[in-house]
Amino acid sequence: MWLVFGLIAGGLIAWIATTLNKQGRQLNWYEWIIGLIGLVLFTFTVQNYFGSYAEDEATAANLFLLVTGLPAVIFVLVSWQLWARRVKRA
Repeated sequence: MWLVFGLIAGGLIAWIATTLNKQGRQLNWYEWIIGLIGLVLFTFTVQNYFGSYAEDEATAANLFLLVTGLPAVIFVLVSWQLWARRVKRA
């Protein structure tokens, strides 16, 4: 399962990079870092969510969604907003 997830995540990153490159747009280094931190945190959240449910710890699973899932979404949204506002200004 994690191999497939890794392949999909890598494919999405490659697709985003090539699409932006074809359009002549680029991400700054800090936008990549913030986005990758969000992706890693999201992966960590998903793994721990399913692991906690497998061990019959539903409360811990739901708390993982709140404690690590919410910051993951925030990191990805911040990265996207930084890029979108920079492109809008240009």
